[in-house]
Amino acid sequence: MAACGAEERQRAGRLSALSVYRRAAGPGRLERRRRGTPLPAGGKRNKARLRRGAAGGGGPERAAPPQSAAVPNRVERAGSPEAKRGDLKTKASGPPADAPAGNLETKSPGGPLTTSGGPRAETPAGNPEAKPPGDPATSPGGGGVPGLLRRLGRLEDSRRRAAELFRWLVAPVAPEEFARRHWERAPLLVQRGDPGYYAGLFSTADFDAILRSGDVRFGTHLDVTSYAEGVRETHNPVGRALPAVVWDFYQNGCSLRLLSPQAFSTTVWHFLSILQEHFGSMAGANTYLTPPGTQGFAPHYDDIEAFVLQLEGKKHWRVYSPRTSSEALPQFSSANLTQAELGEPLLEVVLEAGDLLYFPRGFIHQADCLPDAHSLHITVSSYQRNSWGDFLEKLLPAALQMALEEDLEYRQGLPMDCLGYMGVANSDAVDARRTAFVEKVQHLIKKLVDYAPIDAAMDQRAKSFLHDCLPPVLTQSEKQLSVYGFPARWHDGGPRNVDILITKDTEVRLLHHGIVRLCNEEAGVMLYYTTENSRVYHKEDPKYLEIDPEYTDSIEFLLSSYPNHVTVDTLPCDALEDKISLATLLFEKGILTTKKPLVQV
Repeated sequence: MAACGAEERQRAGRLSALSVYRRAAGPGRLERRRRGTPLPAGGKRNKARLRRGAAGGGGPERAAPPQSAAVPNRVERAGSPEAKRGDLKTKASGPPADAPAGNLETKSPGGPLTTSGGPRAETPAGNPEAKPPGDPATSPGGGGVPGLLRRLGRLEDSRRRAAELFRWLVAPVAPEEFARRHWERAPLLVQRGDPGYYAGLFSTADFDAILRSGDVRFGTHLDVTSYAEGVRETHNPVGRALPAVVWDFYQNGCSLRLLSPQAFSTTVWHFLSILQEHFGSMAGANTYLTPPGTQGFAPHYDDIEAFVLQLEGKKHWRVYSPRTSSEALPQFSSANLTQAELGEPLLEVVLEAGDLLYFPRGFIHQADCLPDAHSLHITVSSYQRNSWGDFLEKLLPAALQMALEEDLEYRQGLPMDCLGYMGVANSDAVDARRTAFVEKVQHLIKKLVDYAPIDAAMDQRAKSFLHDCLPPVLTQSEKQLSVYGFPARWHDGGPRNVDILITKDTEVRLLHHGIVRLCNEEAGVMLYYTTENSRVYHKEDPKYLEIDPEYTDSIEFLLSSYPNHVTVDTLPCDALEDKISLATLLFEKGILTTKKPLVQV
């Protein structure tokens, strides 16, 4: 496939993948793919009852649903004159190349700003000589993002890891300032002038290596898109996304969207698995590779909080405020919008490698490539369907059910004649019976709060979150101290080092803080956990252990003790046998680690 344009191919009598697709499918406009999928209504769950001495929580696989020298930093905020049209190439610089993973104090016009970042990688993102996944240059021992993740792994508390990674993400803006001024309120633009800030997170070389793995399929993992003359099209063939076909689409002006790169890239998986603990909500991602001088998507708004990390090249962005109050913080993403439906952009800027753009859900946006450079960016997303309203959708039906069961007043009948004076046709009528009816409804609704199982509803929301979560990525030390590094093996004709010998003096702790949740359900007390989740969204059923209620105090003790180690003997169970049994089960499921390896090899 020669590197020539579409018109030259036509003149040469050869067909591109794009032209073949259009002949077969026609240039139909398709709706933009929504991020994420609804939670399944239910499903068979395997479980283990501690009282039977069994371990479990696994389940059969099921189909996954269709997700430079350093100078002071300058941050452009939405609405500032420098971020408006006419000043699209303002520059800034990030922390020094040898900055540690800890805090640095850098001065800006607004005063000291706390930043946390890693060193510049030796190979900047976008370098054609960048190494594919698995190369030692991009391993945790290197610099860039992998080096940052490695240094964060030295922190004992997973909550601190998450907080420091987010601090690095929005640096030099302090997380507290971000939360106060931007989160769910206004876009944030950070222009760092540091092309290597995200080095090692994801690159075009990684993209190409993933295609060559043979595991990528059109529609499921990869979308081929275009947007020209106001028409948004998706050009996905059926079947595997082979490099020759994919790169031909790209060469003919199509954008490539890799869905859920965390399923393919260990670094993206590691990055998101830490961030999800900061958000307390699923952290997802898509990557977007766009050819020079093209646009892949129509203007639209999303139902997620979006963090755009420019990895390679540059891209021209326009961000618009929500058009109405009903479109602010929406529950669902919009359809494709036309240019005629947009006003003046709130923010117009060219993102370059190392820059960050955040915008809340409901902010309309569109992005196109300049003629002189391609663009690769990753959009990190969170907070889909994680609002007060979404919580109340679960809480209020449960509160009403409890009120019906426990309070006679909710079971008393409606007035026999209420159909005659209630309803829209009677809404303007002045009637004492109407007034009494409305007051009664208000009274019952206010009283409903007394029956609201707020904590139980939050546990159920946490249960859904744990199902959404990526499995944790273990540091080398964590692996050595967990079941994943346990040295059981076949040797000299038989298994060796099989027995997990936990005693009353063994010191244990949770692997990470956010990997378990206790839920009191009708079927019993369940301990949900994430260590056996899949990197593919909801490929596995929720993982849980069913435990006797007498063990809940021990689980809560482990949670409150984290990140400190405790001896098994201090677990608040009645018998030593129960303490050892519980600790062994949790160790076998990857939930607990020990202070020292159980077997010295």
